[in-house]
Amino acid sequence: MSEDAAENLTLDDARKVLASQPFSVLLGARLAELGPGRAVLEIPLVPELLQQFGFAHGGVLAYAADNALTFAAGTALGPSIVTTGMTLDYLRPAGGTHLRAVATVVSGSRRQALCRCEIYAVAEDSTQQLCAAAQGSARVIDLTR
Repeated sequence: MSEDAAENLTLDDARKVLASQPFSVLLGARLAELGPGRAVLEIPLVPELLQQFGFAHGGVLAYAADNALTFAAGTALGPSIVTTGMTLDYLRPAGGTHLRAVATVVSGSRRQALCRCEIYAVAEDSTQQLCAAAQGSARVIDLTR
């Protein structure tokens, strides 16, 4: 992991990137933490994000994994990156007050990073239950093309 890349993507900068994504704003996503090789994304579980049984919709979990993985990768690669692939396993229904997606870099090179993410459903009493796990990769893109 490049220390320069980690220094180039601060929590404030990453929060600005997140705020510039209309879909992220719609979901109420916020970056709770960002550090070398790690990102934590939180999403409030409001009624509009639930499915018919009152649990978080699977698409919301997929979004949480995708963005948390990419922000974690950004700490290793810098801010000009895109997700190149992701797998997601739903482990149990997610209820509670919010989702907490914790992503870490597993392996990285100058152009690509592999990350893992665990998504927790957080209850009103702050207890957390693992509800999904993901693995994904991101790569550097050339924005001048």
